[in-house]
Amino acid sequence: MATAPALLECRGTDTQPLATGLGWFSIGLGLAEVFAPGPLGKLIGVRNNHTLIRMLGFREIAAGLGILAKEKPAYWLWARVGGDVMDLALLGAALTSKGTEPIRVAGAAAAVAGVTALDLVCSRQYSTGGALDRNHTLRVARSITVSNSPEECYRWWRDFGNLPHVLDHIESVQITGDRRSYWLAKAPGEKRLQWESEITTDEPGKAIAWHSVEGSDVENSGRAHFEPAPAGRGTIVRVAFHYCPPGGRLGAVFARLIGEDPELDLAKGLRRFKQLMETGEIATTEGQPAGRAQGKTLLDRIAS
Repeated sequence: MATAPALLECRGTDTQPLATGLGWFSIGLGLAEVFAPGPLGKLIGVRNNHTLIRMLGFREIAAGLGILAKEKPAYWLWARVGGDVMDLALLGAALTSKGTEPIRVAGAAAAVAGVTALDLVCSRQYSTGGALDRNHTLRVARSITVSNSPEECYRWWRDFGNLPHVLDHIESVQITGDRRSYWLAKAPGEKRLQWESEITTDEPGKAIAWHSVEGSDVENSGRAHFEPAPAGRGTIVRVAFHYCPPGGRLGAVFARLIGEDPELDLAKGLRRFKQLMETGEIATTEGQPAGRAQGKTLLDRIAS
């Protein structure tokens, strides 16, 4: 039996976390608002609101210091999101107020909206299991209970060629050897990523783990554990993926911004896996008004 793979560490990625960058940005913006409310107000097209701008500056400084303290970064990151919403509301009100410059205000609102998107992504990363760790590895894990036996679930996962049927981002997996396989995956911007994977742990009916080999487009690893559910109710399937997003930390951030969410993909994939194992097909509404698949089931197509 092979040993479990070593901790996946990404190389060649960004060295500073997004949260740290947002923390320093918040402090810098706050200092500008506190000590230069006049020039800043002129820049964004809002004049004669120095007191309000200073108050917003103190809020920014507090949020930035809270993020950099790293004790409860998620709390302060969500505080930034709340502050962004407040700023957008104030800028929206300023568009219809006298003494403002609509074009400058609209530009400021667009900039705030962009920062809000980053704040939302970073806040979500720190509030869920999909945060990038200090090695810049994105780790996602989910579990589900399936009525089938651990042996049945293991056999399905042992054939990696089944994975494209349940995971959206996996386009194809070709088995190239007893422990090796070739993977093709979808990436943001209609791109494709490819890598060769090697099985590192293989315990029939219990667990299987794998990782990409040297020279792959994206460093990644995964594991699936199968344990009997209490009272003989089937199997608890626990699946985890670790990977280094192409482009490093910013690559992961912008992938989330355009809708590529590995946590959601894994959760959806496990629900499809459960449906497939328990019913022999995956419920779909594609092309069917009643939402039921017709003809061969997916298990039939896999077997054919």
